[in-house]
Parts: sequence; structure tokens; C-alpha cells
Amino acid sequence: MNFLSHFYFERDNHDPNMVIGVVLPDFVKNAQKDSNLYPLKEKHLFESVANENSILKGWGRHIAVDAVFHSSEFFKSNTTSLKQIILPVLENSPVKPFFLAHIGLELVLDHLLTIHGTVNINTFYEQLSGADTKALDSFLKKSGVADTTIFFKFLNSFISSRYLFSYQKIENISYALNRICMRLWDSPFTEPQLVLLTEKLSIFKTNLEENYMSIFNNIELHLNSGNH
Repeated sequence: MNFLSHFYFERDNHDPNMVIGVVLPDFVKNAQKDSNLYPLKEKHLFESVANENSILKGWGRHIAVDAVFHSSEFFKSNTTSLKQIILPVLENSPVKPFFLAHIGLELVLDHLLTIHGTVNINTFYEQLSGADTKALDSFLKKSGVADTTIFFKFLNSFISSRYLFSYQKIENISYALNRICMRLWDSPFTEPQLVLLTEKLSIFKTNLEENYMSIFNNIELHLNSGNH
């Protein structure tokens, strides 16, 4: 799941350190894609500092949510469906259909949460800004990030750009997908392909809109019952 979908489960959480922990695995990957951190294997390193422990709890929630999401029938059926819809876009493109369908589904879910006002983007940014920077720095260093400069550069830019507000327009979802694909492939899409991608995502979004909340309700049940 993407940033706002993860935030959905913390929308009433007033602990900014836990909220940043929930998106931290993705933030770390965005900042330094070769980083592989496993703080849950070293819980004892964080438990004595309250704010670091909150970040760790958030990290655990992220892992739990992704595990339920990726093993769900919702994920399987909708990635299959989106893959079929976007195939015409991928003619002469190096991008792998499953990769685009997987990320596309996650971004369309974020888009739906924003246009229906299910999450408040301002609140999300406020929570990120309210997190304890020293605790975050210490958490990352204990997890194995020797130099946190690149991470904080990414985080500050992410917060100041207010980039997630762009998710309110479906054409910006195509733009975001293109940016993600550019990390893996040199020229993922031509301009006409991006226009076509927006058309296909609009069709998919309309199909998904009727029951997109079912996956959030399903995951929430899992989290509340402690099945993680």
C-alpha cells in the first residue's frame, strides 16, 4: 500500500512518531532504494526510548498491513484486472505489466481516499512534521543507516513539496507512476502512452470505486483482532 492508504489506519492516531513509523519503510526505500532495514528483529534497541518505540510500533503496523493487503483476494483480482486494462499502454514499453498494475492499484487507492475525503492530507503532513527528529535519527542509525543526511533531505523535501495533494487528479497518478518507473527504466513511457495510461486508469478507477473500501475494512478487522 502507498502513503495515504497506510495513513488511513492511523487517521485517528495522535502520536506523530507512530504515524511516521507507519510510512517509514517506504520513505527509507524512496530515499535510498538499496536500504534494507529490519528493526523488528532488534526490538530491544528501541524499547527503552518512548518515541523510538512508537516509531517501531508504526513500522510493525506497516509490515502487518502490507502482509494482509498483498495476500488478499482484493489485491490479486484487482491487479489482474488492471493488468488487462493497461496492456495497450505497454506496447514498446520496457515496463513489466504486473509491476505497473501492482503500483497502479496502490496509487489509485490513494487517489480514491483523497477525492472522497476519507483521509485528510493536511493532517498527514502535520503528523509527519510533528515527529521527533532526534528519535527518528537515532532509530535509523540503530537500524543500520550510517549516514541519515540523504534520508532527512528526502523527508524535508517530501513534507515541503506537499506532493500528495497532486493525487487528487487522476492524470497525476500517471505522472507518479512514470516517475516510479523511471527509477528502473530509462524511458518508460512516451507522452501519448501517458495520455492513454490516464484513460485506462480512469476506467479502472470507476470499476474500483464501488467497493474500494472493502480492503480497508478487511485490513482493519485483521489489525483489531491482533492477527499479525
